[in-house]
Amino acid sequence: MAKHLIGTRKEWLAARLELLKAEKELTHRSDELARRRQELPWVRIDKAYRFETDEGSASLADLFRGRSQLLVYHFMFGPDYTAGCPSCSSIADGFDGSVVHLANHDVTLTAVSRAPLAKLQAYKRRMGWTFPWASSFGTDFNADFGVRFTEEQQREGGGEYNFQREEAWPKPGDDVGDAADMAAMTGTDVATYTRERPGMSAFVLEDGVVYHSYSAYARGVDGLWGMYQWLDRAPRGRNETGIWWRRHDEYGPR
Repeated sequence: MAKHLIGTRKEWLAARLELLKAEKELTHRSDELARRRQELPWVRIDKAYRFETDEGSASLADLFRGRSQLLVYHFMFGPDYTAGCPSCSSIADGFDGSVVHLANHDVTLTAVSRAPLAKLQAYKRRMGWTFPWASSFGTDFNADFGVRFTEEQQREGGGEYNFQREEAWPKPGDDVGDAADMAAMTGTDVATYTRERPGMSAFVLEDGVVYHSYSAYARGVDGLWGMYQWLDRAPRGRNETGIWWRRHDEYGPR
């Protein structure tokens, strides 16, 4: 273990006060970014998406559940997955308890995935979650909001994720990194696993019309991954090599 700087309480306090200035600057900057998100123009949604939910077939407007704002977490769970993405599962562990609070502030938070509803329901029971989860199986919803690649896009390139066009991937000989481990944890191969992508989208319902207001992907949803907000304040930070996390029911005894 590398030796860390050791100091007196006085030295610690001086360094902490300097860090506090930077933390306050970041907080103010974050407040400004939040304001700019809210100022983005709204885009009217005219396509008639249909979802399968616990209550039956639903429109996008139905997913609001009587509220005026909808937050969708694009949960990576494709039709061929045997279980949900472990990273998305960790994020869901964090937001599951927030759903009731948001619901009492005119915001519905739901997950949407392409897997058939029965798969989502079974996995939700396994994980013990209570948040609403809709299946977009057979619809264009995931593709339209940038979290679904076709086999052709993957093979030839041209798909768009995080507002950028991607090259063909994976190609023979490519270093797929941690994707192979993640694919194995979902019962798929790398190509199948990476045709789904994570993200979140925000919508507003006004005068019976649904509008899209915001989406974020990749590191843009890092702030929603609760465990990392704690790790970033731990003495050794994220301190990670490869995929160390598991679904919460898969950790063995320490």
